[in-house]
Amino acid sequence: MLCSALRRVARAGVTLVRKASGLGRGHEHQAPGAGPTAPGDTVELLGRTYPRDGHSNLSRKVLSCVGRNLHNQRHHPLWLIKERVKEHFCRHYGRRSGAPLFSVYDDLSPVVTPWQNFDSLLVPAGHPSRKKGDNYYLNESHMLRAHTSAHQWDLMRAGLDAFLVAGDVYRRDQIDAQHYPVFHQLEAVRLFSRHQLFAGVKDGENLQLFEQSSRSAHKQETHTMEAMKLVEFDLKQTLTRLVTHLFGDGLDIRWVDCYFPFTHPSFEMEINFHGEWLEVLGCGVMEQQLVNSAGAEDRIGWAFGLGLERLAMVLYDIPDIRLFWSQDERFLKQFRVSDINQQVKFQPLSKYPAVINDISFWLPRENYTENDFYDLVRTVGGDLVEKVDLIDKFEHPKTHRTSHCYRITYRHMERTLSQKEVGHIHQAVQEAAVRLLGVEGRF
Repeated sequence: MLCSALRRVARAGVTLVRKASGLGRGHEHQAPGAGPTAPGDTVELLGRTYPRDGHSNLSRKVLSCVGRNLHNQRHHPLWLIKERVKEHFCRHYGRRSGAPLFSVYDDLSPVVTPWQNFDSLLVPAGHPSRKKGDNYYLNESHMLRAHTSAHQWDLMRAGLDAFLVAGDVYRRDQIDAQHYPVFHQLEAVRLFSRHQLFAGVKDGENLQLFEQSSRSAHKQETHTMEAMKLVEFDLKQTLTRLVTHLFGDGLDIRWVDCYFPFTHPSFEMEINFHGEWLEVLGCGVMEQQLVNSAGAEDRIGWAFGLGLERLAMVLYDIPDIRLFWSQDERFLKQFRVSDINQQVKFQPLSKYPAVINDISFWLPRENYTENDFYDLVRTVGGDLVEKVDLIDKFEHPKTHRTSHCYRITYRHMERTLSQKEVGHIHQAVQEAAVRLLGVEGRF
């Protein structure tokens, strides 16, 4: 339900961004030192071929999710949330010409470079968020984006000063009802010129965006206090209006100071919903170094990002993140509404019984991460795996080797599983752990 003007701006903007960033021609930011691999050792993804190397760690499970674009499937709950946000920004934020202020990008490729995903956002070279154990790499020079912020620099470089980005993002993580290796984000950026920020402010013509001072907990060294306070006020006012639109009037809202490499000051927004404080998004005043590097040296701005699954699970009372990937009509039909703002409360499907199996093994002496094991379980067991819990650790007093014991809960969303059926899957998990991770069984 995007207004026609917004559609035109979005289409034009995508062309602009692809020309500016070279993505449409296949010219991307290249990571240094990415060497060739053996012929035939490649991965095919979204119509392109990528050579594998020592960084490659994509699983079949994750590859099968690329291109599903749940956020663009009409009447999917993630689509509903995305469309509600888009409609809100279209309706309330416009230019003098009547065109929408925020352009929208919801079909950018999830394949990015580490430069786009980390360096452009000022993430330090040794930051733990870069680890292979936390990300999905096609090879050393390409990866699946870990956040939609990977597109901020390219969009600003293309000359855009107000935009929304929605898309699928990929992270290696634990397995439970709240975590999945693929989820969806929506974020926004807005930049202000001196005239835009101080328009309507008394004596605004005498105020400045920038100064050279010292960094504090409240502002960056390059920003004047007046500019920072106005940007922070606009950001918080914008987000208060958005969550009120999504959750209704009368919300209790609080702001918690936090840290992001690409914003300062930074905040997490929490709302009191049904008597419980929930974190709904992160935001902040954009680091001026990032803005300057993208060619917008005369601007100052804010950014925010939110998780679509998290919002949908709260708003629609969806208990398990695996349901978003379900093809079950009993789930999908509940979100076929004539009005995207219509209230929907998910009616649970039949809860089929769980089958629980434990697995114990000695860890290899090096190069083991828990996310490697979780990824392996996801690949072998697929969405039959409801959760994996580490229930015991043991260190041998003489050899000092460590063993882990995990409890794997298997549950089908649409039928009852037999112990025999799960036994075959569990055996395959054990064999794969020995073969691929180098563990030694205590099965």
